[in-house]
Amino acid sequence: MSAMPVNGRSTRRQMLARTGALGVSIAFAGSLSELFAGTAAAQTLGRRGYGPLVPDPNGLLDLPEGFRYQVLSREGDRLRSGEGRVPSHHDGMAAFAARSGGPRGRVHLVRNHENRVDAAIPVPAVEGLTYDPAGKGGCTVLTLDGRNTVLSERVALAGTGVNCAGGPTPWGTWLSCEETEDKAGTNGHTKDHGFVFEVDPANPRRTGAVPLTAMGRFQHEAVAVDPRRGIVYETEDAFLMPFGLFYRFLPDRPLGGTGSLRAGGRLQAMRVPGVPDLSSVQETGARFDGIEWVDVPDPLAAGTPVRLQDFGPKGVTHAQKLEGCYWGGRSVYFVSSFAHSADGSAADHYGQVWRYDPAARRLTLVVVFGPDTDLQLPGESPDNICLAPSGGLMVCEDGSGAQHVFGVTRRGEVYALARNRQAITSTATEAGGTPEEPEWGEFAGVTFSPDGRTMYVNCYTPGTTFAVTGPWRG
Repeated sequence: MSAMPVNGRSTRRQMLARTGALGVSIAFAGSLSELFAGTAAAQTLGRRGYGPLVPDPNGLLDLPEGFRYQVLSREGDRLRSGEGRVPSHHDGMAAFAARSGGPRGRVHLVRNHENRVDAAIPVPAVEGLTYDPAGKGGCTVLTLDGRNTVLSERVALAGTGVNCAGGPTPWGTWLSCEETEDKAGTNGHTKDHGFVFEVDPANPRRTGAVPLTAMGRFQHEAVAVDPRRGIVYETEDAFLMPFGLFYRFLPDRPLGGTGSLRAGGRLQAMRVPGVPDLSSVQETGARFDGIEWVDVPDPLAAGTPVRLQDFGPKGVTHAQKLEGCYWGGRSVYFVSSFAHSADGSAADHYGQVWRYDPAARRLTLVVVFGPDTDLQLPGESPDNICLAPSGGLMVCEDGSGAQHVFGVTRRGEVYALARNRQAITSTATEAGGTPEEPEWGEFAGVTFSPDGRTMYVNCYTPGTTFAVTGPWRG
């Protein structure tokens, strides 16, 4: 998930962080109402932010006045299940109402761990929940009461690799995505990786550790499920050429419930006629009709990565750093965190949000991050995004310097909702030196409780899960 730095960018970002100018320096353009069309948020969207961030005396999380946070879980603490320690690299996340087995108001919070083979604290291997003993990633689940007190914390999936984001299903499970293409024999792995896994947050043993192979083997980032048709949309996070693709999976058993995605289906990649690279589109509101979908020749990528396979003379459409993905109203939205022409992209940008309307077969560029006149302004690299039940869009920042969760109002006002104050220990510090500038862990996994009263969000490193409550506008 972590973005690569842009040459010449960090110095200015660090200067802005020191002067306090960072939190309000994103420019959004375009028809933001498209982001919320057909959703409850369209009716209740706030018209302004919540005021300036107040420095946290505990040095963890700065929030606006009236908001408070609870630390639910921290990397290295003991899991309440006794299975081991809380793993590293807290990433994608979703909250599910606990439908049975306790009082109303309980929440299952499922959390990915984007661990590679060298992770400091792997997801503990648990019998029946482990795919590959050499894999260090996976998921954990926290069960919370109505006051966000942690009642339990346990392993839900282990033995996977680089579990980045994913997405919830309409039937109440979590799809966890591996952002890797390691094959058996690579980095010590005993099995191929690069798959999606289904996790039942209430009963992980019900889903086990079974890869959904028909959904493809590639650098998965996030997924979103069409709740009416059952089609699953998938993003591929590739920041170096060849860039990733935007996919859809047509299940043989759409909306069949837990385990139904194992029945197989057809994987396709998006083709935007005349647009081989989405970064070439710079005008907010640009619209493309007649979107095409092309069957993936070899979804398991046995010999060639999917994005390099032969899709015919017309090819398919690529994009750098495809990340967040969610369903809203009648459309699926997905994020390109950035594009750098120096890396081979057709043009530069510091973040796009795209909307695909399946009924109209129409793709629209809804939001562009960063003013066109100065690409070094902060606020680039949007990552995980979600719609807030009280109205608005929440965006996790993934760049250098201080890291924020930003909110967006319908009027296009962008405000800082949270700022991470946890500095990452650098190699210079460990060696007894003084780093030129501190580094902060990115935010990830922003999501809301089913009742909309709590925002949950992760700090990637050091791994920390927060619950944020306050005067959300309804």
